[in-house]
Amino acid sequence: MTTREAIRAHLDHTVTETHFQHLGMRYKGKVRDTYRNGEVLILVTTDRISAFDHVLRQGIPFKGQVLNQLAAWFFEETKGVCPNHVISIPDPNVTLAHRCHAVPVEFVVRGYLAGHAWRTYRDGHRTLCGKTLPDGLSQNSRLPEPILTPATKAIAGHDEDTSREDVIARGILSEDDFDLLESRALDLFARGTELAAERGLILVDTKYEFGRYLDGTFRVIDEIHTPDSSRYFYSDTYTDRLERNAPQRQLSKEFVREWLMDHGFQGRADEQLPDLSDEFRIDVSARYMELYEQITGTPFEPDTASEPIARMEHALASLASKGPA
Repeated sequence: MTTREAIRAHLDHTVTETHFQHLGMRYKGKVRDTYRNGEVLILVTTDRISAFDHVLRQGIPFKGQVLNQLAAWFFEETKGVCPNHVISIPDPNVTLAHRCHAVPVEFVVRGYLAGHAWRTYRDGHRTLCGKTLPDGLSQNSRLPEPILTPATKAIAGHDEDTSREDVIARGILSEDDFDLLESRALDLFARGTELAAERGLILVDTKYEFGRYLDGTFRVIDEIHTPDSSRYFYSDTYTDRLERNAPQRQLSKEFVREWLMDHGFQGRADEQLPDLSDEFRIDVSARYMELYEQITGTPFEPDTASEPIARMEHALASLASKGPA
């Protein structure tokens, strides 16, 4: 069976909801369902996909497996740079993690002028989140050095750009803590850049989330360097396409956003969210697998032997909710 045939066979078996009642109350994020077991979090990465801050109605076969295992791979590869929250990976879709008090700021690091940063620059602005950008740059240009462009995390709607000064003034973080996390984010980006370069990729931009552990130290949480949180370009064609002002070959969720825009949706309230076609769902799944294989250098082997919910229930059977501590 080819990869596309395996994906097609699982179009009706995606994990878009979980309800593991023995684990207690569920917190539903855009992609992950989180359960708390004392000081341990059970993070279930579903096959949901979001764009423009909307969760699409159709799941993507094996996306949860790809994201969970890719995040685990990157957490392992970067643990010498910054401690993380991972305890174990008991199932392809599940991570057990230490509970940390999440910092309500996303630490977005940009090495290239793409996405939101480019649109801001194109509109004539030369300051982004307190960082000054030089004149003369074009779309997808490499920045003189990676910059931090933090954003406040929104419970609903779009996250908003912020700055070091604003975060400190609002009492979200002290100066020392902000500077520590900025340094950690830039160090993680440098390590991610090295890992990507080894596999013929450019890490364009990404976001990091941090949490404070019981002992007061900070750990990187959520996910790291996945296609849901990062943008990658292929390095072999980067310069040629930049000089021709041509779109970059990339591995990210950007092509999902482009598909939605081509179908008349950009996230505005007056627009109808379109349904993803089966063929496009297969394309998306294949692209996620491609990134996993490109970045890790190993084949992605989806678990197709059993129903995913039953498999996860078996893996989590020994856990029982202790409720809030």
